[in-house]
Amino acid sequence: MRHITNTFVLVAPDCPVETSEIPKAKPDARPSIPRLQYELLTESPYRYTLDDLIYEVHIRHKEIPSEELERRGGGVRDELLSKSHPCMRASMLAKKYGWGVHYNEEGKLALYPVESEEYAQFAQGKAGEIELEVVRGMRSKRE
Repeated sequence: MRHITNTFVLVAPDCPVETSEIPKAKPDARPSIPRLQYELLTESPYRYTLDDLIYEVHIRHKEIPSEELERRGGGVRDELLSKSHPCMRASMLAKKYGWGVHYNEEGKLALYPVESEEYAQFAQGKAGEIELEVVRGMRSKRE
């Protein structure tokens, strides 16, 4: 997987919200992938790389028991990451829910609401003294 660093993902041009929204959790259902991404990235900003996030979301979404993970060692992660996965430009957080995603210099991720001062700063291509590549979230619909 490509290691992305010093990049900010803007909300998609066709994002339907003007202020960020938390993905809703459905009662008596497994959390959705956007909800899991949101929870992990807001509870622990800059803890996860994209690969780490993909893995954590996968094992939680599929409810893989810890015993199976221990038994298989790194096999679950290796198998999962042997396939290609989209970057956060394709995440529903940027496409539908109004969240920008910052990849820091180590490639670790954090979320920023579209209405925040931090989002505006990152959207200008700056993280303090560090220059950022700024990319748009992917459109939900083709033009």
